[in-house]
Amino acid sequence: MKHFLNRRDSIVTEALDGLLRTSPPGKLARLDAYPGIKVVVRADWDKAKVAVISGGGAGHEPSHAGFVGKGMLTAAVSGEIFASPSVEAVLTAIRAVTGAKGCLLVVKNYTGDRLNFGLAAEKARAEGFEVEMVIVGDDIALPDIAQPRGVAGTLFVHKIAGHHAEAGETLAEVTLAAKAAAARIVSLGVSLSTCSIPGQPHEARLGEEEGELGLGIHGEPGAERISLQPASDIVGLLVERLLPHLTPGKPQALLINNLGAVPPLEMSLIAEAVLTSKLAADVKLVIGPRALMTALNMNGFSLSLVELDPAREEALRSSVEPASWVAPVETHDIVLLPAPHAAGEAAAPAASADAAAEALLRAVCTHLIAQEAELNRLDARIGDGDTGSTFATAARSVEAKIAALPLADAATTCGVIGHTLGTNMGGSSGVLMSIFFTAAAKSLEDKADLPAALLAGLERMTFYGGAQPGDRTMVDALDPALKALAAEGIAAAAVAARAGADATATMRRAKAGRAAYLSEQNLDGVLDPGAVAVAGVFEVVAKLKG
Repeated sequence: MKHFLNRRDSIVTEALDGLLRTSPPGKLARLDAYPGIKVVVRADWDKAKVAVISGGGAGHEPSHAGFVGKGMLTAAVSGEIFASPSVEAVLTAIRAVTGAKGCLLVVKNYTGDRLNFGLAAEKARAEGFEVEMVIVGDDIALPDIAQPRGVAGTLFVHKIAGHHAEAGETLAEVTLAAKAAAARIVSLGVSLSTCSIPGQPHEARLGEEEGELGLGIHGEPGAERISLQPASDIVGLLVERLLPHLTPGKPQALLINNLGAVPPLEMSLIAEAVLTSKLAADVKLVIGPRALMTALNMNGFSLSLVELDPAREEALRSSVEPASWVAPVETHDIVLLPAPHAAGEAAAPAASADAAAEALLRAVCTHLIAQEAELNRLDARIGDGDTGSTFATAARSVEAKIAALPLADAATTCGVIGHTLGTNMGGSSGVLMSIFFTAAAKSLEDKADLPAALLAGLERMTFYGGAQPGDRTMVDALDPALKALAAEGIAAAAVAARAGADATATMRRAKAGRAAYLSEQNLDGVLDPGAVAVAGVFEVVAKLKG
């Protein structure tokens, strides 16, 4: 696994300095004790209120330094990657920010953190400081373990303790609120890959079809391995484990946490799955989805819940300065507004039957859906790996409409297909194919000659798209196929389409599409996926007609 770093022994200090340089001026500072002691503090802190200190190993960004600021943490103490900070580092932080009202340490339940923060607390008390400590053990992955791990649910305690401290409450009051919240938090995580620690070999312990359920935030193995399955099923598994730990009828705040490497697209999909699951009825506030307590670049997510009462809800809703925190959102239904239609838009044409046309369309759609993975594989070598998905989406959208198509009217059917592809297919291919079928429909209205109409569609498609034979696009298969269809019939068209597609492997320069940005070395010997898709369609039709 590749990483952006200078030296492994300086990655944490350089990252913390990067955070400080990109934070609003006057808000954050660090103690001048680098590199052995890494403490980020509020620059505007005057010790007039209870200080809230947390921390742990690096690698969980934006935790913990990203939550230092008014309304949350007063200071964050960082160790090296996945390593607890030293006793001296924690003690230095206590000395730096603790005034007469004392300080609260919020500690995740790992042995190193408990011991180092605990000893620092004892030494601070010996020096005359008022110090309390709350230990968070929110992970439910191992139900029989006496000391559950502290994971992303710890952020609830940061927020709640920070709110009560900012309100000017006493150390006893802040501690009580934090402990009560910690006792009502549960979390569970899942991942599809291990994380990669900068400067160390990557341990790829999972197979391609495996994931891990019930893992911590330090790259350790999960409580159990699970098979790769749809996201909704994975979410359902987490929900089934979490629900027994919730008090029936009590509203919850839900934190949806990205463990580091899940793309935003997938995190939003996960959020939809969670908020339409059995858990949804219990959730009142949602925080995320966002990377809040990560495990470097782990490809996973976790769900954390805290039981709400009026005080906790107020604490979670209160505004804070740290930009890394996400304001909670009250759960709500999706708002639907009517989509506008063109004035005088014609009603959908009446469905009509044509067994041959229906069989042809179904066969083509089935073929394109089946070819999704292979076309994506081809496109991944020269593009963004979505040609198969684009054509499969088009096929599914047409397949869903077959029963409602006016199949006895070829011109109107082509028009409906053109509209469907323009609406559902997406990308440049969707627009081009929509132009192709729309123009063919117009030609068929004027003259009932399907090969001529398809050639008319091709002419309009190439006019607007700009691609010509030899430019290494789907046109390299479509152009010779349609010309052969007009002259010799469908069997010759299928042969010509395949020959055109095969020829793209020898075209070392592309003049259209994303492949135009690639070098000759990237293109040599690689078939154009759009041309391959077109060739496959003609072969399916030829087989059906033959």
